[in-house]
Amino acid sequence: MSSKSCLQRALSGLAIAGFLVAGIPAFSFAQGLPGLTLWGGVKGEDNLSFRLDYGGRAGGWDRYRLRIPAKKMKLAVAQFAISYPDYYKGEFDPKDVEVIVQDKSIPLQEVNWNKENNLIEIFPVEPVPAGSKVEIQLSNVRNPSFGGMFYFNCQVLSPGDVPLLRYLGTWVITIS
Repeated sequence: MSSKSCLQRALSGLAIAGFLVAGIPAFSFAQGLPGLTLWGGVKGEDNLSFRLDYGGRAGGWDRYRLRIPAKKMKLAVAQFAISYPDYYKGEFDPKDVEVIVQDKSIPLQEVNWNKENNLIEIFPVEPVPAGSKVEIQLSNVRNPSFGGMFYFNCQVLSPGDVPLLRYLGTWVITIS
């Protein structure tokens, strides 16, 4: 084998290694859709997409972008209720919650963080219309000190409806 051939193979190997090393942080920078669940978990049609803007690191600050597709919004919504497991030990800032409907922020009447019942209640000023794409942004979130997989369930209350929350889906959030 000639020295030119060896040099080409070595340079090809270095180029591939460089692309891999440079690409790993880009893929792991922000979480997007839930990962692969082998056993159990949430049914595919109930899985909601999300994004953690600052990487979902244990003990770190983050912004959760919890998304609800338009096809899930079959009725207008007067209240969003996000429940999370009791072993999630993070902190939320109720003053830093935003609801974005069809890419526009809407005014909120009230946001309650009920720590005892592991529930965040969000009340828009006007009901969110049916068939709207919704993103709930929880900013200034302190992730739990220890990582894990956390199921955040979304329930809604429709205006004029029987006052029972209806299940829309689940965000499976992983903190590492």
